[in-house]
Amino acid sequence: MKNLFKMALILLMFISLDTYAQESIIGDIKYADLEKYIALAKQNYPRRKALNETVTKAKAELPITALSYLDIFNASYFYRPEKKSVIDPINPYNVNGFQFGINVNLGAFLQKPFTAKKAKSDLKIAQYQADEYELSLAVEVKRRYYAYIQQISQLKIYSQSVQDNKNVADNQLYKFEKGEITLDTYNQSRINLTNANTAKIQAEVNLLNAKDSLEEIIGVKLSEVK
Repeated sequence: MKNLFKMALILLMFISLDTYAQESIIGDIKYADLEKYIALAKQNYPRRKALNETVTKAKAELPITALSYLDIFNASYFYRPEKKSVIDPINPYNVNGFQFGINVNLGAFLQKPFTAKKAKSDLKIAQYQADEYELSLAVEVKRRYYAYIQQISQLKIYSQSVQDNKNVADNQLYKFEKGEITLDTYNQSRINLTNANTAKIQAEVNLLNAKDSLEEIIGVKLSEVK
């Protein structure tokens, strides 16, 4: 009789947990909140900011590259002071007066088109990397949000399990005091209640971890999100 009662009690627990487990979390997902979280992550997450700065830097390189075409030219002039002859009698190779000259670095001139093309390619790569990470970031926010909703649901299940086991333990205590069940049967109900409480505490920890993980990626506390 005692073994039969234990089996019935354990079966009741599994049926109860299975009933809770059949509840869906789909209805708990708030897609408007999820979109806010994704937007906050794109705005606040450090790596996303770093990639944006990379794109900005690559854009700034384009005008710098265009202006660098002037680097290949080197202009110079000589000035002849007043009352000086055109030919320097001391150094006949030195001619007085205004003299202009322009030197062109041919190697640098030939490299400029390739340098400009590289700058444009660097900008495209930076933009593609930023776009790719933006997609990955959205997926990661969704994953953490779903995990957070899952932990809320699991905490509800374990909280209900604690209440059910408490009701059973209280009922077993009443029966034990009346001598209707053995001490072992009553102790088993207390063990089941302890196990349920332990599972609930672990669920609470899991929920806090999921909440921290979601807040870490969006950059603000969930309570601060309107």
